[in-house]
Amino acid sequence: MAVEACLNGGRTRAEHAGVPLTAAELGADAHAVRAAGAFAVHVHPRDRSGRQTMDPKACDAVVAAIRAATPGLPIGLSTSAAIDPDPFARAAAIRGWRQQPDFVAVGVSEVGWAGIARTALHAGIAVEAALSAPADAEELRRSPFAHQVLRALVEVEGGADDARAIAGLVPDGVPQLWHGSGARTWEVIAAAAEAGVDVRVGLEDVLVLPDGRAAADNAELVAAAVALLRGSD
Repeated sequence: MAVEACLNGGRTRAEHAGVPLTAAELGADAHAVRAAGAFAVHVHPRDRSGRQTMDPKACDAVVAAIRAATPGLPIGLSTSAAIDPDPFARAAAIRGWRQQPDFVAVGVSEVGWAGIARTALHAGIAVEAALSAPADAEELRRSPFAHQVLRALVEVEGGADDARAIAGLVPDGVPQLWHGSGARTWEVIAAAAEAGVDVRVGLEDVLVLPDGRAAADNAELVAAAVALLRGSD
């Protein structure tokens, strides 16, 4: 079992002062979470105004900064429709990347997800298939990508039962990584530990530690998740 760190998502500094936004900040934060025990990072590059973007220039800068700060750390970028609702524009952005990430997260519930996945795979970028409902797992199972994805990202707004319902429908042999959102994040991580699967945590998902205290930064969240996983061994 291992921990992927999600460094920023769509969070703002108004939500948490420690949210990394610039390429330099993401590079420094990636180095810190690696030291805390993360095996990979998932990030949302930002433009100069702080908005999420898949623009090649911004994404290339972020990937280069993280690779310079922490060589060998796998890097994942988001392809969320929240960044750009046009799946064709998102696919075009992927084709424009020159500093390619190791993987991208692709939401199976989103219109045009298969085209995004196909574009990434053709570019030699691995795909995390993000599943937020049982129907998404069924969609993945029926798709030609069922056994081409790097892993299934089981992501839920609810709790452990919701995660288990999705996980039970993931195609056999596909690695899983679970994460929650907000107050129930730690419940989902604890259930993943019991199931023996990898997890994700970071300021994108949750702002507090398992005991309810505000987390100082991403590294503290990762360290707490690592401790929880070790405690379940």
